[in-house]
Amino acid sequence: MYSRGVSTSERLIESTRELLWERGYVGTSPKAILERAGAGQGSMYHHFKGKPDLALAAIRRTAEMMRATAEAVLGGPGTPYERIAAYLLRERDVLRGCPVGRLTMDPDVITSEELRAPVDETLDWLRERLASIVREGQERGEFGPGLDAGETAATIVATVQGGYVLARASGQPAAFDAGVRGLLALLAPPATPTA
Repeated sequence: MYSRGVSTSERLIESTRELLWERGYVGTSPKAILERAGAGQGSMYHHFKGKPDLALAAIRRTAEMMRATAEAVLGGPGTPYERIAAYLLRERDVLRGCPVGRLTMDPDVITSEELRAPVDETLDWLRERLASIVREGQERGEFGPGLDAGETAATIVATVQGGYVLARASGQPAAFDAGVRGLLALLAPPATPTA
């Protein structure tokens, strides 16, 4: 699964990231982590204080990756509407769910301030990044001045996260796609009349 050049600590973090996404915190046992990482029995405790410390490193990595993926689209070319559309329409493994969003449903993560912090920070960052794009669109006349940028950003995040839930519940990506299309229709700049 991993090339020889990947360090043991890196394999442990990546294995934990994947297992947290698949199974949640409780379902991610040290034994499963070691098996997935192809690491020896004492490896986790050599590199990390224990499962909570390793989980925190994995959650931080997941949060960093989500931010980088979102920023690559949100900071890309195009009008504010086009960048938001690109974010909403980017390729996702919809039926697997959001690796950060799924952590919000894990009671062991949410009850731990330390484990929850990277999740909160990432979702806060995403809402603020989207709000700044909405404000930019308002300045350019693309979005109406009466639109609340913060509430619109929260709606975009809620549509994505809710879309994952609906798709997983139905077993069909179509539920996610329908939510995205509906939001894009609501956000679409008004057509300019032709002479």
